[in-house]
Amino acid sequence: MARSRIVPFVIIALIVGADQLTKFLVTAHFALYESIVIVPDFFNLTFITNRGAAFGFLNGDYGTWRHIFFIIVALAALVFLIIVYRQFKDESKLFGISICLIAGGAIGNLIDRVCLGEVIDFLDFYVKGYHWPAFNVADSAIFVGVTLFMVGHLFFVDHRKDAEHKEQ
Repeated sequence: MARSRIVPFVIIALIVGADQLTKFLVTAHFALYESIVIVPDFFNLTFITNRGAAFGFLNGDYGTWRHIFFIIVALAALVFLIIVYRQFKDESKLFGISICLIAGGAIGNLIDRVCLGEVIDFLDFYVKGYHWPAFNVADSAIFVGVTLFMVGHLFFVDHRKDAEHKEQ
């Protein structure tokens, strides 16, 4: 029982640790906007910063309110994730893991926002003329967590219970 209680914290700590370590390595070894080709015509490591939300949304000069807004949103999301985790943790291990991935990613990016006022991104994928916005380990954990949660809900939750409950 005690082991199952620490697993979520271990998952979150691993995500936050990997995120912060990779961001530290990028900032220590790259100049801002420096890029190194890893796989030609597909993947670069590129040090950029993002003051906005996902994919650069609100990445302009909006003053202090934007910084405070993103911190409040991240904290509210973490509170929401705690509530969701408590509701879904017994449903399936997949739900618990997915929520921990999302929380770890949110914390990783929150650390950047609080300490730097912006998020460090460096994973830079592109194919031909299409260039995906750069992202980081925290963003990846959030994406994988949300994807696992949706897959779990679509394929592993017994929806018959919901249908029977609505019929009554």
